[in-house]
Amino acid sequence: MNQILTSRQSKLTKFTALILLFTFTLTSCGSRKDIIYFQDEPISDQNLLSTRYEISYKTDDILTIDVSALDADAVRPFVLPTVSYGNNNPTSGINGLSAQGNVLRQTYLVDKDGNIEFPVLGTIKIGGLTRAEATTLLKEKISEYVTNPIVNIRLINFTVTVLGEVNRPGAYTIQDERISISEALGLAGDLTIYGKRNNIFLVREVDGQKKYAKYDLTSINVVNSPVYYLSQNDVIYVEPNNARVRQSSYNQNNGVIISAIATLATIAAILIK
Repeated sequence: MNQILTSRQSKLTKFTALILLFTFTLTSCGSRKDIIYFQDEPISDQNLLSTRYEISYKTDDILTIDVSALDADAVRPFVLPTVSYGNNNPTSGINGLSAQGNVLRQTYLVDKDGNIEFPVLGTIKIGGLTRAEATTLLKEKISEYVTNPIVNIRLINFTVTVLGEVNRPGAYTIQDERISISEALGLAGDLTIYGKRNNIFLVREVDGQKKYAKYDLTSINVVNSPVYYLSQNDVIYVEPNNARVRQSSYNQNNGVIISAIATLATIAAILIK
């Protein structure tokens, strides 16, 4: 009798080990290669990227440019008209429109060559210039026609995108034209518990070419990184850790695992009898 029980217990032990092995196999079948973004891109030399937080204008930037002076009549030719809107649809100008209050303001689009078309002055190249540099350039040109002009430039489509293991992934429009990696992650609700703090990925376009860099938030030195401050259209990706990858694999195979365990448990119960 003892030999029979011992034999059954031995078979049960083998089936238990089989169940565990089968479960481990199913839950381990997912790989990081199936889950992680941007796996095959080389990381650029971060020191080659900008170390200043003041942005420079790029292709497809949309700007509002306000020009004023004591002599309102003299400055009027340099100011694009605004379009009131109510029940009627406004008519767009050649540069575009930006809604503010109950009017739509004309905007300037930086073209592929870095130029804008400005009233009276014609084609002006501002691509690659900072706001201060572009403001100085326009003031100098307008000063040929107007005494002491005041120029105010604002970028209205400064957007950064945050993806991956954050609580609120998405694209965020920035109002003040200055944002750090820490602030961008704050807008996205911070990292989830599954985000890798030491492997956050940056994609940035520089002179028409994609550049790549990484952050390590576990180090205080991240604040000294050349890419600590972001540029318009930057993409931030928070890589999931191994626990998230395993969880993803488990969720995909959950039904299969339960069914398999139930079948093996039934076989084991029969053997015990």
